[in-house]
Amino acid sequence: MSHASRGTKARPFRVGLIVPSSNTVMEVDLHRSLSRDLCTVHTARMYLVTTTREAEITMIEEHAPKAAADVGTADLDLVVFGCTSAGSLFGLDYDRKICARLGEIAGCPSLGTISAVTEALDRRGFRNIAVITPYIEELTAAVAGAASTSARKVVAAYGMGIDVNVELATPSPEDIVDFAARCLGAQSFDGIFVSCTNFRSLDAVAELERRFKVPVVTSNLAVIEAIRRRLERQIAKPAMSN
Repeated sequence: MSHASRGTKARPFRVGLIVPSSNTVMEVDLHRSLSRDLCTVHTARMYLVTTTREAEITMIEEHAPKAAADVGTADLDLVVFGCTSAGSLFGLDYDRKICARLGEIAGCPSLGTISAVTEALDRRGFRNIAVITPYIEELTAAVAGAASTSARKVVAAYGMGIDVNVELATPSPEDIVDFAARCLGAQSFDGIFVSCTNFRSLDAVAELERRFKVPVVTSNLAVIEAIRRRLERQIAKPAMSN
């Protein structure tokens, strides 16, 4: 029996969201985008001030386990590791390993942001993508590397150079579109990935798609899609058993 079906009346699907402490965007995007009748989001925070490789490794090793243990007391159906760049540091296998550990601690299945992004990029069948981030060069390169596969090539990757995590949320959606336009120009690609859960890129998707005439995936959009797909499977189980 799944967590969500306990009791006489099914309760909403519970998502535990683990984010850097200075993230001000991701939980807002998820609350706006997911039906509260079907899904509720419960947040725990991992201490992070600077957006650097060293700080993110410390966040993962020292703060993420405690956050998973805390939010796991909410009897979750899924726990989400809500940091794209940290999950990208050593590739997809590293992200999956982190998330498996956090899921064990929280007592439920897990989902990493960069893994959700990979699912979204794969579903769209992209072959040549451009990557836009708010990060410093080292983290932008790590994300681009994680988004690359034998079937998909990153043909351009640009970051804004922001290394204070709370400031990742400062650029407006219009700023993000303008930055992409300046950097990407007339380059050729069949999709765009805009990285970072603390970047206001979800509100820039429509304009980016209008401007570049290609589909756009953002970190938070990919997570929202992944949660919805898991929720749909959860809802379908009772119907299949009848």
